Amino acid sequence: MHTLPLDYEILRLIWWALLGVILIGFAIMDGFDLGVASLLPLIARTDTERRIVINTVGPFWEGNQVWLVLGGGAVFAAWPAIYAVSFSGLYLAMFVILSALILRPVGFKFRSKVADPRWRSIWDTCLFIGGFIPALLFGVAVGNVMQGVPFHFDETLRVTYSGTFFQLLNPFALLCGVVSLSMFMRHGAIYLSMKTEGVVADRLKRSVWLLTLIHLIALAAGWLWANHKLTAYHITSPIEPFQPSNPLLKNVVTHIGGAAVFTHNFIQYPWMFVAPWVAFGGIIVSEILFALRRSGLSFIFSGLSIFAIVAIPGLCLFPIILPSSSHPGHSLSVWDASSSHLTLFVMTIAAAIFVPIIILYTSWVYKVLRGKVTAKTIDAHSDTYY
Repeated sequence: MHTLPLDYEILRLIWWALLGVILIGFAIMDGFDLGVASLLPLIARTDTERRIVINTVGPFWEGNQVWLVLGGGAVFAAWPAIYAVSFSGLYLAMFVILSALILRPVGFKFRSKVADPRWRSIWDTCLFIGGFIPALLFGVAVGNVMQGVPFHFDETLRVTYSGTFFQLLNPFALLCGVVSLSMFMRHGAIYLSMKTEGVVADRLKRSVWLLTLIHLIALAAGWLWANHKLTAYHITSPIEPFQPSNPLLKNVVTHIGGAAVFTHNFIQYPWMFVAPWVAFGGIIVSEILFALRRSGLSFIFSGLSIFAIVAIPGLCLFPIILPSSSHPGHSLSVWDASSSHLTLFVMTIAAAIFVPIIILYTSWVYKVLRGKVTAKTIDAHSDTYY
């Protein structure tokens, strides 16, 4: 049998990191157009204003969703046990998110087919729902992952999920939903400030500071709650990074309070503590830059704060990826939830080829389509713009 160039342990760590990078890429790139859609009824009051707002993301939203598709494919291929639990046990929640996301392409394609204001109002509402619901529920999902999801495996590794949809809507998860929603709306508002002018841009100046305040309060509350109220999961049995994936071969202990969730990993790996500083610092610096009318730099620092916020749950749970609240020993970790050694190696080669292509193409598209969307732009391209 031929030995592969990369060890199984290294490949598992690579795909844990890549999963995080993909989720961060989705949050930054698709996050601003979800935020723009969520802001649509708040900052655009006439049909022309709504068309301006919609067309700021019109050329990009489909490409941004590549990160979501890539994330689903990565979980399916690299972490099949996590895919089985998430997409089977949380089926109803996933269905709600996907149903909302389906409204986006429908809304974009159909709103301009008929000039009737009532017709366009219906599709504008669909675009709002397609942005607001996923932006909220993605945060709810992260909140539930941090608390642990009620699932277990039998001796043949068949998974059973013992929770309900409404159990997912618990206070901490909803708080995380507020963090996610305010994060995306704020990111979208800063993006819009770069792409619009006039009355729409003026409304954004008045709303960004409020979104920043809500986001900071929700993030600080979530941080304190996670540190002092959530259950922490720690593997106590010896870790075997090279063993075949079997989540039943380890022991996990839990404890609550005393900064339990973050202290363990952040003391063992001090560099991880950079993440919360970057999260809060990025928001504050971004707000200062926005007040100084440096929207481009503000958007960059907003993205940096999103990078850190999305990274925090992965860092504090490591090496566990999806904890089980009902059977802690069945929690899924980096070392027992992955695909085979060969599968991860082949996927790594594919990722090394295609991810840079996606990044380069995306960068080229944004460069070509840079500039503001104005009422004059809409009038000049009335038949081809959304």
